Amino acid sequence: DLAANIWVNQAEASGSPGIDDDGNGYVDDVNGWNAYSNNGNISSDSHGTHVCGTVGAVGNNGVGVSGVSWQTGVMPISGSSGSTSTVLTAYNYALTQKDIWLSSGGAQGACVVSTNSSFGIDQANCNSSTYQAWNDIYTLMGESGIVSCAATANANWNIDQVGDVPTGCTSEFIIGVTNTTSSDQKASSAGYGAISIDLGAPGTNVLSTVPTNSYASYSGTSMATPHVTGVAVLIYTAFPDLTHMEVKDRLMWSGDPITALYGKSVSGRRLNANNALDNDS
Repeated sequence: DLAANIWVNQAEASGSPGIDDDGNGYVDDVNGWNAYSNNGNISSDSHGTHVCGTVGAVGNNGVGVSGVSWQTGVMPISGSSGSTSTVLTAYNYALTQKDIWLSSGGAQGACVVSTNSSFGIDQANCNSSTYQAWNDIYTLMGESGIVSCAATANANWNIDQVGDVPTGCTSEFIIGVTNTTSSDQKASSAGYGAISIDLGAPGTNVLSTVPTNSYASYSGTSMATPHVTGVAVLIYTAFPDLTHMEVKDRLMWSGDPITALYGKSVSGRRLNANNALDNDS
């Protein structure tokens, strides 16, 4: 369900081990980058694999599940850390690949259109010296055409008051996401905020891929956010000339209004993929 959609750096895949074959500053980055160990060895992780499947598991193949964006390329990057240096290494990899793609006219690098951050620092102040660099990298990625979809806290907190990184950051390129249920309620263990949280998305009892060719149901804002990331990719595919803010607006305001998010998110809406792809949205 995942193999066909995992991004491959062809220059490194067909190159020589231990050599930076494509000259991008990363050695042997065949599928992505491990910001913890600073190499191309991506370790298996059930949380990340589950998120990956929601974004881009192969669809209509009679196997397992279907991702929101069935034919997207998914670039695995290990770096969901509380360490700012590790996080910046991870995000900079995505940014570098996009900038190379732009400067080469699409001949090299990768057309990264969205990052998915199903991690963060609870009750942290993004304006503090410790975390300001996070906000800055979201803006830098956004200026290269990358929107950053981010999961808020898994606690019934008002993020506007208690803070959160990254969903409490102020960069306009961030899309803050909370978790909704199948009955269109905000999950009881999900953050909210009329300023910080942009919209909700299904994140309760989500079936997706996990390691060893298996499937499992998980719940949390981490499960809600990849639905938004997947729809962001669909929007970019359907409307490639949209700006980042137009993509963000389409994600937010094409959703279905739900009472549970009135006054608890910017849009008061739950993601609707079909509406997001409507020419009239």
